[in-house]
Amino acid sequence: MRRLWLSLHLWTGLSVGVLLVALGLSGSLLVWRDSLDRLGNPARYAVTAGNPALPPSVYLANAAAALGNGFAPQTIRYPEGDGSPVVVQARNAGNAAQAMRVYMDPPTGRVLDTADFRSSLLGTLVGFHENLRIPEYNGRSIVGWTGVAMLISALTGIWLWWPRHGAFRRGLRWRRGPGTASNLHHRLGIFIAVPLAVVSVTGIYIAFPQQGRQLLGSVAAMTPPGPRPGFAQPLARPALGVDRVLDMALKAELGARPAMIALPSRQAPIWRIQLEGPDAAELITVTVDDASTTLTKLPTLPGDQIAQWVRWLHEGSHAGLGWRLAVFCSGVFPAVFFVTGLMIWWHRRRPRAVIAPAARAPTMDGREGTILAGPNKL
Repeated sequence: MRRLWLSLHLWTGLSVGVLLVALGLSGSLLVWRDSLDRLGNPARYAVTAGNPALPPSVYLANAAAALGNGFAPQTIRYPEGDGSPVVVQARNAGNAAQAMRVYMDPPTGRVLDTADFRSSLLGTLVGFHENLRIPEYNGRSIVGWTGVAMLISALTGIWLWWPRHGAFRRGLRWRRGPGTASNLHHRLGIFIAVPLAVVSVTGIYIAFPQQGRQLLGSVAAMTPPGPRPGFAQPLARPALGVDRVLDMALKAELGARPAMIALPSRQAPIWRIQLEGPDAAELITVTVDDASTTLTKLPTLPGDQIAQWVRWLHEGSHAGLGWRLAVFCSGVFPAVFFVTGLMIWWHRRRPRAVIAPAARAPTMDGREGTILAGPNKL
């Protein structure tokens, strides 16, 4: 069995190692996505002190004026913390693939920046990590199966690291191999193997959303899937105004504050409002039917909570700095494992290439002798 796991561990790393390294490094950068965006685009975060105090219709009007004709607003995202802008996403009515984001100062509604997120550096990283920037060629599935390979590497690595005689403390020693590469591979591998397995499992779930929801829904209740906010064509002329809809939601949930408003779409003519509860520990989702004005509070089902935690675990958010650093290392260390693994594999192959099978050759006195590997060895 050990030889089987070793072969599986080796050839998994050699066959998809380059892709594992690329996805890992892009994921490690996305752990700090907010900081990267703030560093690369400081104008978007040049906000004044104060909470969002304007009606949502003002943010929508300012965004529409900044983008001009042809773009229809879809979502309003309120800042998660101090120093962040209000973000309105709008989609081109003539080209559904083109989406723009408008960043505004929360207290004043002043437009700070407009950008096509997909063409930005951060958007490129997100697109590559999600689908290798080739969604039309099943890029998302390729990423998912790469996650399966990473999970196999993590689990077989734990098996191969475990000392044969069960001496756990002996396995933590530095000298587990003949060289530095081998020792680095063993030592770093065991410390990051469990977080790496968790990141791999959660990534597989995200890469195969339909299959993941079916599997999770079989053990925990989940809300039926619907169109994702910001990805469907918006309704041309909603019957309700955004200010009235938000007022209805806030009256139904006293003490809450808005987190996101999704405008009704052609596929689903309902308003979707996410509210942050008074203790900021949960998100409350409320829907308002645009035709009947019926307000419905969606229940927080166990499956939905698990799905949210799956994404948070994969992103390294909402779990403290310690887990964020663990997710960051889970993206960086595969590059170390790939290089050290190659060195170990090459080191083990060298003796076979140098010490070749004995060959028969005539000696100087005419008798047949054996040529041994090495310089001047007869």
